Amino acid sequence: MKESKYDIIGDIHGHADVLIELLEKLGYAETETGYAHPERKALFLGDFIDRGEHLVQHRKLLNIVMKMVKNGHAKAIMGNHEFNALAYHMEVDGQPLRPHTDKNTKQHQAFLNEYDDDPQAKAEVLDFFYTLPMWLDVGGLRAVHACWDANLIEKLEDQINGAHLTPELMIEATTKGSHLYQAVETLLKGVEVPLPDGITFLDKSGHRRSEVRVQWWNPAATKLGDIALPIGLDIGIAAEEAVPNGIPYYPEQSVPCFVGHYWLKGTPAPQAHNVACLDYSVAASKGERQLVAYRFNGEKSLSKDNYVSVRPK
Repeated sequence: MKESKYDIIGDIHGHADVLIELLEKLGYAETETGYAHPERKALFLGDFIDRGEHLVQHRKLLNIVMKMVKNGHAKAIMGNHEFNALAYHMEVDGQPLRPHTDKNTKQHQAFLNEYDDDPQAKAEVLDFFYTLPMWLDVGGLRAVHACWDANLIEKLEDQINGAHLTPELMIEATTKGSHLYQAVETLLKGVEVPLPDGITFLDKSGHRRSEVRVQWWNPAATKLGDIALPIGLDIGIAAEEAVPNGIPYYPEQSVPCFVGHYWLKGTPAPQAHNVACLDYSVAASKGERQLVAYRFNGEKSLSKDNYVSVRPK
């Protein structure tokens, strides 16, 4: 198998049946060792769990993904929802690293519905999450859930073996102010910049935000409104503010980088010639929803013609 041939798949959020439809559309067939392709390998960008509250498919989905990864038919990286799950289920001095607030529990409820009564199966899934690297560089392509920050990754490579978190590292990773906390926030959740005092907005879950995520693949932008995410977000007078310093823009000469996380809509296409987000809101409750893959064949410039997608029925 040529390692350059990957089918890179965006955030699935519990939609097992949609994943099966996409894999079959891509030419994968179910075998004794999982869904497999004779010439290609899948690469999952994380966020396998949560959302999709109307579905009961988390076990089905994770069984597919874990089997494919175990038997070499796929690679996978960690998303922020896998990180959140590890923190939610890990206790230190009797307290969970991710507080069991109504907000956090509601976000995680679809997973809890299927695993809370089976501690052994839940432990196996959480152990799998620990095997997921926070980033992946296979030479001709890179993958990270939300943002490729080369400086952060370089510093973390000395601290984290193989880009994997451990229970010990989870404590630092959930401690605000630590280097690892900031790294996780950036790599798995994206770059955020504060908005001017008094300016806020509601995110897709209805939570009020005073910081906005930005497009780290758009170095030509001069105004904050040009790089605010989601695209088209109304941030009022803050849209005319100058782009702040310190955004880790992805170099134009670097190999293609694939991300998920950003709940895009519309016709799938690259964000830059070497950056592609593959999260197209499959778990949205209404509107445009699709699970998207990119068929990568080693090219240095990405093409909209290489996208393959399916829509939930």
